[in-house]
Amino acid sequence: MGQRDDARIFAADWNGRGDEKSDYQNFWRALLSNVFYITEPEKFIKFEKRVSFDKRTHFIDAFIPSTRVLIEQKSFGESLSNPERQSDGERLTPFEQALRYAENMEFHERPRWIVTCNFSEFHIYYVQNFFLYIEISPPVIVKLEDLPDDYKRLKFLVDPDDTTILEDVNISKEALKIVGGVRDSFVKIYERQRLQTSYEFIYKFCVRLVFCFYADDAFLFHTQKYFADYLNKLRGGAQIDAIKNIFDVLNTPNNLRGNVDVALQNLPYVNGGLFAEKISFPDFKDYYTTPIDGALIANKNFHWEKINPTIFGSLFESALNPVERRQGGMHYTSPENIHKVIDPLFLDDLAAELKSIKHHRTKNRRQKLIDFQDKLASLVFLDPACGSGNFLTETYLSIRALENEVIRELDKMDALFHDNPVKVSIKNFFGIEIDPFAVAIARLAMVISEHQMLHKTEKIIHQDLKFFPLDKEYHQNIICANALQTDWATLVPKDKLCYIIGNPPFVGKSYQTPEQKSDMQKIFVGVKGYGNLDYVTSWYKKAADFIHGTKIECAFVSTNSICQGIAVPPLWNFMFNAKVHINFARRTFKWQSESESMAAVHCVIIGFAVKSRRKKFIYDGDIEIPAQNINSYLLDAPQVFIQYRSDPLCNVPPMNVGVMPCDGGN
Repeated sequence: MGQRDDARIFAADWNGRGDEKSDYQNFWRALLSNVFYITEPEKFIKFEKRVSFDKRTHFIDAFIPSTRVLIEQKSFGESLSNPERQSDGERLTPFEQALRYAENMEFHERPRWIVTCNFSEFHIYYVQNFFLYIEISPPVIVKLEDLPDDYKRLKFLVDPDDTTILEDVNISKEALKIVGGVRDSFVKIYERQRLQTSYEFIYKFCVRLVFCFYADDAFLFHTQKYFADYLNKLRGGAQIDAIKNIFDVLNTPNNLRGNVDVALQNLPYVNGGLFAEKISFPDFKDYYTTPIDGALIANKNFHWEKINPTIFGSLFESALNPVERRQGGMHYTSPENIHKVIDPLFLDDLAAELKSIKHHRTKNRRQKLIDFQDKLASLVFLDPACGSGNFLTETYLSIRALENEVIRELDKMDALFHDNPVKVSIKNFFGIEIDPFAVAIARLAMVISEHQMLHKTEKIIHQDLKFFPLDKEYHQNIICANALQTDWATLVPKDKLCYIIGNPPFVGKSYQTPEQKSDMQKIFVGVKGYGNLDYVTSWYKKAADFIHGTKIECAFVSTNSICQGIAVPPLWNFMFNAKVHINFARRTFKWQSESESMAAVHCVIIGFAVKSRRKKFIYDGDIEIPAQNINSYLLDAPQVFIQYRSDPLCNVPPMNVGVMPCDGGN
């Protein structure tokens, strides 16, 4: 038996159990001795380490001196992101609790790593130096169920020189560098040939190239890496001709391939529209090297199958022109912030429901699991400003993770899966995006997400599942269109849709293009004062119109200005007259983005529907506040509008404009 087998035994032994007080020491000793072969774990790891602050003695759950790892442990089933009240009354997340311990340790002991754990997940944070602690956001997460394949990612626990997990953090950024090199090389070729640069061609080519690299690494094309090896043997125009042929073959059913190069006959039929459109290449007859050569060199030591599809799309933001990005109001959302939207909207309730089913050993437990899986498969989502697909991919990954838990429970009951047990389909995830390149990235990210989750399912049931050909309809779910000029019901019927989510473009009134102003004029017909609103409010208005008479629930990320000052009456007077209720809201928080040029904005999140929830919540930082009624200023209070007025309430000097630096910014 090897280390992988030992990790599998450990994961199986601790699956579904673990108490913070009575079990955690045995858990960590077993992990260190059985998986990482530490002979005397009781000497290697220190439990209940003392640290003093606030004139009191506190105890760190566990600390590994040789590798400077600080561990904050919670019981199985407890959240690693929710704050808990401490003895001093302050509410802290497990990471913040650990960080407070770290800040009060001796300088020579301060941790290099902070790990929060609840027996089923390890959340890993890297400390960049002794004096300034910087959290990786989101943390690297290793699940107990994945330990047989991911045990190397925890090697930092025992090896002070190991940085495997840091390489994993940056892998999507490295992917962007590889593809960015291809893009830049093509631009130079266009300039050399004195042609107008065709960014549309370059982006389409890059999307296909990434898919082929990913499929190659994941052995979807062959039992060994095939795509890169085939192209490495060729140069110049011959290499480009080969790429054209490969694209054609991947788009052609096996029985229609005719006189195809024998070396390409075994490539699978991909379908799904990824390779359907013909693209025209620039002339490469006089070139010995091509733009793909650099990517092929970098590809030799790169693992495409490990890229994070949620942040993958957002990293392509740097390929867009900064001016276009500003005019489009595009601000890409990190996975952490996506969960601030989808968790209170639906994911928390679904996770709680599954936990209840798993922990109650009733006679009809199997049927309850099947019914819950059917419920997951029935959920339909729309992001009407989907960009590169961040919200759609993270939501899909989260729903599929729940489904895999169901499949795991059924597998324990000796369920026989003669067919593919997966019921959740990417066909239930719809998006609208105005930028064609972002649409292509979103479609690709969904395909990568689907395969990554299918691979996890295969590990659970210990059998291979068919991935190709892709469903021919899936790419039709994410369309290139102006969402404000599109009837959403033509994409997804109202009676099928469950949730509308997303991060619509912000664009303050001073930055809107004539086209955007025209959009707002059409959306806000009959609404006075809409000229003072940000562009994002158009999605609120359109969503409110769309969900009238339905049970559809919505949640959007927005600039905080929509709940402040002059913008409140025109927007929210309409919304509340349309019988819309705010069911949860997150007050102003600082934006965090995975894009290379992080958006410098402050946002709110608002969840709303026609149906009023019995339990409403306001989130303010790490505090969850129960509310009876959430008004347009995100307060638990009756709805009152502070109206604009031109006359002062008392005798004061006249003021033409409020606090606005309009004299050249001074």
